[in-house]
Amino acid sequence: MRPRAPLRLAVIGFGAIGQALARELAGDAGVRLEQVIVSPSSRVAAQAACAAFAPQARVESTLDLGPGQCPDLVVECAGHEAVLAHVVPALRAGVPCAMASVGALHDADLLAWLEAAAREGGTRLQLVAGAIGAIDALAAARFGGLDEVAYVGRKPPLSWVGTPAEHAFDLARLTAAQVIFRGSAREAARQFPKNANVAATVSLAGLGLDRTQVELVADPAVVRNVHTVIARGAFGRFELQMENLPLAANPKTSALTVYSLVRAVRNAAVGVAI
Repeated sequence: MRPRAPLRLAVIGFGAIGQALARELAGDAGVRLEQVIVSPSSRVAAQAACAAFAPQARVESTLDLGPGQCPDLVVECAGHEAVLAHVVPALRAGVPCAMASVGALHDADLLAWLEAAAREGGTRLQLVAGAIGAIDALAAARFGGLDEVAYVGRKPPLSWVGTPAEHAFDLARLTAAQVIFRGSAREAARQFPKNANVAATVSLAGLGLDRTQVELVADPAVVRNVHTVIARGAFGRFELQMENLPLAANPKTSALTVYSLVRAVRNAAVGVAI
């Protein structure tokens, strides 16, 4: 049997998540990180980071989709603005993509552009589960009929710095749990774009952005990111709670997000995948 060639990977964004992903894949003979895409102002820092565990990668500001250079898979972990700038062109070129910034899809126009680009290119965009589990069960239950899906995101107060909660509450002085948002998943993703990827993922797998209820909580009693999903429908009922350790380099992100991306890449590189 002819050996499988290494999967040629491009990563959009090389912050905490992108670097952790590259580090996890560094020893994988089945994957070759060839392109790292960052903003022009970030190229020097990204080149220095690549030197440590991905010296073969080219650091650029635009994906190279030309003959002989086109990647086999593009992974996005750069934030919402990068989705339109880089993922849409890659899909149009027929390159499959995996996307971490699922919260960006509160924008119905962006979702429509991504769907159209994937159809045009004859390829597929995978929305990774990220920091939450049971997405397969929730997505399956939707076909039988879902009546209710709710998501509660509970994080240490300082994890909400840089969000609207910072202006409404003294996060550093909270002594009890404080609900900082209650509403639809679409509104949660709009107001808390860097914290609401899980809410958006849960909603897209289940009842949609407008029918999924979300509660976000700043809780000084927790040291981990706690995600709870409750679903009820024709299948029965489930309640899932996950307590995720934050990514050391970015407390707003669960470390499991990186492992979810690793799984997506490795699944694309092997012949049999779970």
